[in-house]
Amino acid sequence: MARIRLNHEYRNKVGLRIKQHLFQEDTQEKKKYDTLKGEQVDINDKAWSVAKDIVRRHYTDEDVEKAYYLQNKFENVSTIAKDSCFHFHYLGTKEKRNYDNQIEIEENVPIEKHFDFRLSGSFDTDNNDSYNNDNSYAYALFRDEINAQEDCNADILIEQDGKDNNPHKTKYTDNNNKYLGLSGDKDNQIKYGKEWNEKYQLDLIGRDYCRDRSIACSEQEFNFLVTWKQAKGQFVMAHYKWVESVLKQMKEIKLGLKGYKYLDEAIELASELGITIDDAEIIRTNSSGLVIYNPKNLAQRIKGMKNTEKTREQKIAERVAYMQQQKINSDNLN
Repeated sequence: MARIRLNHEYRNKVGLRIKQHLFQEDTQEKKKYDTLKGEQVDINDKAWSVAKDIVRRHYTDEDVEKAYYLQNKFENVSTIAKDSCFHFHYLGTKEKRNYDNQIEIEENVPIEKHFDFRLSGSFDTDNNDSYNNDNSYAYALFRDEINAQEDCNADILIEQDGKDNNPHKTKYTDNNNKYLGLSGDKDNQIKYGKEWNEKYQLDLIGRDYCRDRSIACSEQEFNFLVTWKQAKGQFVMAHYKWVESVLKQMKEIKLGLKGYKYLDEAIELASELGITIDDAEIIRTNSSGLVIYNPKNLAQRIKGMKNTEKTREQKIAERVAYMQQQKINSDNLN
């Protein structure tokens, strides 16, 4: 029986099946993402409880009641509204450099930070991480729901990381935001955005812009909320690193598929990766490739691109094995 030649359509079909498999694999990257995802509701609720206590010490329930009374009584009074973001501060010490470039310590300086509990609220990542988009938290949290919708892609910001804005990226981010209810102002929010933001909001007295009302808190409360923002950032980066791991593998796989001439080579690669594909599942087209990737070697290369974190014991074992091999090589030379 003649071998079936690969073509563009076949390559895309095989590539898609492999990509689906890679996203379902129980890798270290996926486990970390799943674990942190399961913690998000709890960490947001705990952080909100702290923020609520801070706000209500400053704007008491009695103050809020009086403000609503005046606002309802007089048409020209607009002094209270619901909000989800705050500026908190405490009095601490801060380093600064004088004109001689010497470090000086300032005491009783307001240490201030912005805390936004909206679904599109900001988060903190390590300084080394360039990936930081406020909507990426919502994309990571509701990834399954977004990807179940037509013309939506929760991984689009990761796929397009480092690239300029383009119609492809805009199409999917707009569709994602529309589905989540992140588009428009708070009066137009729908679905997840509306439900989330209504859960995390308080009546606040003062002007609409939260920077105009920095609220005092304790250093302990402040640090707890900083840790919360960092935890959100860690979850976003777990999503990023998981998807990035799959994309790196797919880059190698696509190069390999381009090099294969026959469908059975692509099916062998899939088999080596633990995926069962029937050629009847694929069928159609023809193209020649550039570089031939041995399916077994390529499969091993792909497998080596995940579960990259090593335990201390693994590192020690590798070092011992290396030293033993060096000794053997030295003995052979002598």
